[in-house]
Amino acid sequence: MSELAERPSTAGQRLGAPESFGVSTLEPGLRPPVQPPGRQVSLRVQMLDDTQEVFQISQRAPGKVLFDLVCVHLNLTEGDYFGLEYTDHRKMTVWLDLLKPALKQIRRPKNTILRFVVKFFPPDHTQLMEELTRYLFALQIKRDLACGHLICNDTSSALMVSHIIQSEIGDFDEMQSWQHLLHNKYLPDQDAIRDKIIDCHRQHVGQTPAESDYQLLEIARRLEMYGVRLYPAKDREGTKLNLTVSHTGVLVFQGYTKINAFNWSKIRKLSFKRKRFLIKLRADPAQNSHHDTLEFAMASRDCCKVFWKICVEYHAFFRLFEEPKPKPKPILFTRGSSFRFSGRTQKQIIDHMKDSELKKVPFERKHSKVLSSSSMSPQSSSFRSQVPKESATSILLADQTDLARLEAKSNGTEGPATVAPPTNGFSDLDPSRQNHNGVSQHLLNPEDSDCKESPQESLPVVANGNGTEDGQGKGVPSTVDVGQTAEGQQLSPLTSPLLIEAGYVRHDDEEEARRKKFPTDKAYFIAKELLTTERTYLKDLQVITEFFQKAVGKDEAFPDSVRDLISSHYDPVYRFHQGFLKETEQRLAQWEGRSNAHIRGDYQRIGDVLLKNIQGLRQLTVHLQRHSECLVELERACRSSRKVEALCRDFEQQRVCYLPLYIFLLRPLHRLLHYKLILERLCKHYPPTHEDFRDSRAALAEISEMALQLQGIMMKMENFQKILELKKDLTGIENLVAPGREFIRLGCLSKLSGKGLQQRMFFLFSDCLMYTSRGVTPSNQFKVHGQLPLYGMTIRESEEEWGVPHSFTLFGQRQSVVVAASCAAEMERWVEDIRMAIDLAEQGTTPNTDLLSTDSKPLEEVGSELESEEELCGSRSSLERQSHRGNTTVHVCWHRNTSVSMVDFSIAVENQLSGNLLRKFKNSNGWQKLWVVFTNFSLFFYKSHQDEYPLASLPLLGYSVTVPAESENIHKDYVFKLHFKSHVYYFRSESEYTFERWMEVIRSATCSASRPLLSSRKDLY
Repeated sequence: MSELAERPSTAGQRLGAPESFGVSTLEPGLRPPVQPPGRQVSLRVQMLDDTQEVFQISQRAPGKVLFDLVCVHLNLTEGDYFGLEYTDHRKMTVWLDLLKPALKQIRRPKNTILRFVVKFFPPDHTQLMEELTRYLFALQIKRDLACGHLICNDTSSALMVSHIIQSEIGDFDEMQSWQHLLHNKYLPDQDAIRDKIIDCHRQHVGQTPAESDYQLLEIARRLEMYGVRLYPAKDREGTKLNLTVSHTGVLVFQGYTKINAFNWSKIRKLSFKRKRFLIKLRADPAQNSHHDTLEFAMASRDCCKVFWKICVEYHAFFRLFEEPKPKPKPILFTRGSSFRFSGRTQKQIIDHMKDSELKKVPFERKHSKVLSSSSMSPQSSSFRSQVPKESATSILLADQTDLARLEAKSNGTEGPATVAPPTNGFSDLDPSRQNHNGVSQHLLNPEDSDCKESPQESLPVVANGNGTEDGQGKGVPSTVDVGQTAEGQQLSPLTSPLLIEAGYVRHDDEEEARRKKFPTDKAYFIAKELLTTERTYLKDLQVITEFFQKAVGKDEAFPDSVRDLISSHYDPVYRFHQGFLKETEQRLAQWEGRSNAHIRGDYQRIGDVLLKNIQGLRQLTVHLQRHSECLVELERACRSSRKVEALCRDFEQQRVCYLPLYIFLLRPLHRLLHYKLILERLCKHYPPTHEDFRDSRAALAEISEMALQLQGIMMKMENFQKILELKKDLTGIENLVAPGREFIRLGCLSKLSGKGLQQRMFFLFSDCLMYTSRGVTPSNQFKVHGQLPLYGMTIRESEEEWGVPHSFTLFGQRQSVVVAASCAAEMERWVEDIRMAIDLAEQGTTPNTDLLSTDSKPLEEVGSELESEEELCGSRSSLERQSHRGNTTVHVCWHRNTSVSMVDFSIAVENQLSGNLLRKFKNSNGWQKLWVVFTNFSLFFYKSHQDEYPLASLPLLGYSVTVPAESENIHKDYVFKLHFKSHVYYFRSESEYTFERWMEVIRSATCSASRPLLSSRKDLY
């Protein structure tokens, strides 16, 4: 017993790992390759838990043999995420090449220690199928924190360290936690935030080691420095930079701040010449530009080659379907490098884990520090005979490629007490069971920190030959029975609620049982729509009341008057809706029977909750009326101060601000329309005799009166916000925000000129028509080429005259322009809107001239704006930090060759929706549960409704929405299909009502041709 207590536990022991089944990570289902004959050489490998193992390999064995031995020793199936690194004779850290002989790479094997570390960091840790793999990733994060490689703010650091401590020593104990922090160093500057770590650890009571590992990886993957290894370089101007590579492509850092990213899809070729590293980009067809080549100078040719190799491997691992084949040997001359990636790609790993017949062993993560001092004795019996039948169920984990697919695998029947209830259904989870929090997601700017070596203790070296025990019990660690506790009670498999929520896929019989359990009344699904959209609305309010206030609150340049104005009129609304959401969640829980309510009939309604809260919302009308003033004052502050403008622009770059900033200021007024539409559907569904009809009708009358009262303010704010958004996308125009100007339509038309038809972006306002072309600036702005006044303009179809389909001619007082639309329906919409605008201009019936104009002074010239950016950003280099404005509605219309009007924007405001959907790609087998938000003509995807920012987005302009055909073999109910060219997505809803609602709102964004053309925006209201 004393020997076990003194010997540190290995990774396999902490997970209760069984004996090795001889699974090679590079050749699925096979044992390690037979070593070539020759003298045996000992090589030391340091594991992620700082233990060292000695492996015997043949003198001529390739690096793959050594790597396989390490993976078999750990019983690691997903070993391709890892690699062996070492410091060579040039004092450079390099990766062991698996195809070359190991001893040709390691010149002094006796004095070299190889390190087994994570090599490829996937974007989402739920793509890791085995608990052992996730545990090793957690050890890597722990090592990166201790070395200072994973730079983040104090809040994130403290939270991650607290999860590490929870996984090592268990629940919080004041004395034990304090002593543990004194004797273990997890951060270079740990003492400064020790109290914060203690406070965070205090909140993790009851959290298992597996859950702590999950939370640690969840926080780490959101950090900008996650998985980043910096390679020093300089650009052409001599600016010191750092290059790195990730699953998305090549990244450029200045210090610890990412300033540019080159996606794999945009990179044509990576190469190096002497000490110059070259990135050749693909030409942009829309800009008719030539191939761009970016050049970086590194310290030496060797540095270039090391970085080039890891780029090649990252690209192959994350982008290719299978391992690249070797190049044929040239007959006469060799040109270029023969280096290639060796191993399985991520897709091959996921497919192997999905299709493998090897039974997945349920691990139980133990507290690593507690185990080394426990009195548990090693077991000698076979692991397979020890696992009870109840715990033989294979763990269902997420199988995601590009966050795409899930595959359920089950090798047995589910034990009644061993697996937690599935949380991947369509019903909303009880808030008390949600463990996912976003404490670390609003990160501060990282601070510089010197790298320090991780503290290492003097550890014994364990000899190991070919993965077998050496006779002294120090080879493969003795197995511990994970099926029984010390008291003989059965242990369940890993049942972390978060893991099951991320990856559990329901079978059809389970789905049918769930549908029978939960209410099927249409009123229930209407109430649930109220709940899901309220959650999204509260998150949108939080962007203004919390994140924006926090971002500008530290800067003295931001006017206190504007800060106080926004705070005083948005904070009360946010607090009110927090209470409203809580009441709605409680009522839905009672309706579903998840509460202790004895009389269910009293709670199967929602009208009373709505009536009570809408009456309370009327008290906030004075605040809602001042929201237009907040918008105007914020815009005035941005125009008067370049620093304030830069603050707002920087905030829009944050992931939490997934829409243009000013849209969030309109959300409270838009929410009134949502309440009105929900109540209209509820009243239409209820018969007059229903007990909830009276309350619902009274609430509808209240909200209709409020919406009518605030309608004028809302329309003015919408128009003002849209013009302000367009102002950011346009250059070469003065006084875009002019009193009385109203936005009508924007979109793509082809303009006929001496060079033929050229794609142009047109913007129709109530007084003029502007046409632009897309510029080549980093901000992707559109340059205005001309303005056509609408007064006195005539329009005539001219398809026969010019021989151009769907063309028409605009005759102005000074010039005429011939344009062509992409289709007949698009031409009809443009002609109708232009004629309406001409009539309004000639009749002089423009809207009120004080249409939220900020002041009578003209806007500053664009030249001065560019000059201000020079002052703010300092000297420019060839690597500008690109704006995310490339994904605005204007740019989507440019790429999809379509158009949208203000009528479309107003309809989109009414048709916002959010909720859980299952998503499936065209060539995938599984369905992935996502929280989906539809707004601003786009779908935004989250892992859960608690996430603070979306994982991805899908602009829907140009897409078609249909029902899958029989030939597509989608044998599920309530499935709709989105497709654009070769892009196909399937989405599955929970009921007929939600299916119809999603089809309705998506068609509002994708099927503009079916909408009636309105003569006035007032027809919307």
